[in-house]
Amino acid sequence: MDHDQQRDRLGLEELHRIWTSYGHEMLLHDPGGEAECLVRRGELLAPAGSLEPVLDRYRRWIDRVHHDEDLLLARIRLREAERDHCVDLARDTSGVSVNNVHVGSPVMFGTPVMFGTGAEAEFTPPVPEPPAAQWVSPVVVGVLDTGCDPHPWFTDRLGFVAVPEELDADDDSGQDRQAGHGTFVSGVVLQHAPGAVIRPQRVLSSLGFTDDHTVASGLRALRRSAQQRGEQVDVVVLTSGCHTADDRCPEVLVAELRAMAPAVVVAAAGNHGRTRPFWPAALPEVLGVAATGADGTIAAFSNTGAWVDAAAPGVDVRSCFVRMAPGGDRTYGCARWSGTSFAAPRVAAAIATSLQADRDPARARELVAHCYPCGPELPETVAAE
Repeated sequence: MDHDQQRDRLGLEELHRIWTSYGHEMLLHDPGGEAECLVRRGELLAPAGSLEPVLDRYRRWIDRVHHDEDLLLARIRLREAERDHCVDLARDTSGVSVNNVHVGSPVMFGTPVMFGTGAEAEFTPPVPEPPAAQWVSPVVVGVLDTGCDPHPWFTDRLGFVAVPEELDADDDSGQDRQAGHGTFVSGVVLQHAPGAVIRPQRVLSSLGFTDDHTVASGLRALRRSAQQRGEQVDVVVLTSGCHTADDRCPEVLVAELRAMAPAVVVAAAGNHGRTRPFWPAALPEVLGVAATGADGTIAAFSNTGAWVDAAAPGVDVRSCFVRMAPGGDRTYGCARWSGTSFAAPRVAAAIATSLQADRDPARARELVAHCYPCGPELPETVAAE
C-alpha cells in the first residue's frame, strides 16, 4: 500500500471521532479489541412480534420507542444513563439487537482525485463513456449507496431515474468525504455492463456511514419499487458493511437479504486489511468481494479470508464523478478512487452480463468464481483488464 492509501485508510476509532464531532451519536465498543465495532449509541432494535417481553425487560431504561410499521421493527431509544451499555443489554436478552454502524468501503475517505474539473486536476486520458446499449432481456442492478446523480453517463439511459447525491450534509461549504460515491460505483457497473438498468437506492451517508436499520429499509424499498414497476431486481450491490460484537450478521439484514432472492447480492469485503468477518459480505449467500491491485494480487488494504468469494480490481479505479461547485452548482467529470467499494460493482457487472445471456443465478456465481477467484493472484487475463 502506498503512503497516500495508508494515510487515508481510517480506523474505526478515527471515524468515530470524526462522525461524533458532527453530532452523530455513536458508540465505539471494545476499542482495539477482538469485539471492536461501531453502534448507534443507546439504540436497540426489536422485531414487532417479540417486542412486549423486550419492553417489559427494559421498561425502566427506555426513553422512547419508534415503531417502523414497514419493517415491523421497533427502534428503542435508551435513557442517557444506559446508552453506553446498549451492547451489553442487547447481549443479555434474546429478541433484541444493537443498531450496528456500517462503514463505506473506499480507501480514500477524502475527496477522490478528480480529473479535468478542478484547479488541481491531474492530466489523464479521459475515461470513455460506456457505449449505449439496450439488452433484449433487461437486467436490473440495484446499487445501495449514496445515490446516483444525473451525470451525463446516465441521463439518456433507458429507464434511469436519478437519486441526486447529497454533497454537503454537514453544511461546511465543502464536499463531504463520500459524496459522489454512489455515482462512481454506478459508473463502474455501467462500464462493464453497459446494458444493465441501474436502480440506485440511497442508504449511505455522504459522510461515509449507515446502519442496520437504514440498509434493511433500503433493501425493502428497492424490492417494493421494483414490484411497482413490474420488474425484478437481478443483482444487488452493497458497498458498506460492519463488524459486530459477536461476529455474527445482524438478523435484520439476514432477513431482508434473503427476501431479495433470487437476486444475486454482491458486497464489498471492506478495507481494514483483516480476516475478521465483515457483514453482510461474509454471509454465505452473499458474494463478498476483495480488491486487487494492478499486478493482480490482493491489495494490502483489502479484507480477505475464507468468507471472501471473489476478488476484482479495486486500486486506482476510474469512473464518473460529481463535484460540488461554487453557488450550489455541480460539475460532472471522472475520478480515480481505490477500495473494495469499486471491486464489488465490477463483479456485479460480470453477474449482470452473465444473467443477460443466461438467466441462471447459480451459473452466474460459477462464472465469478472462475473469472474473479479470491486467491493471492488473479489469472493473467483478468489482471490485465
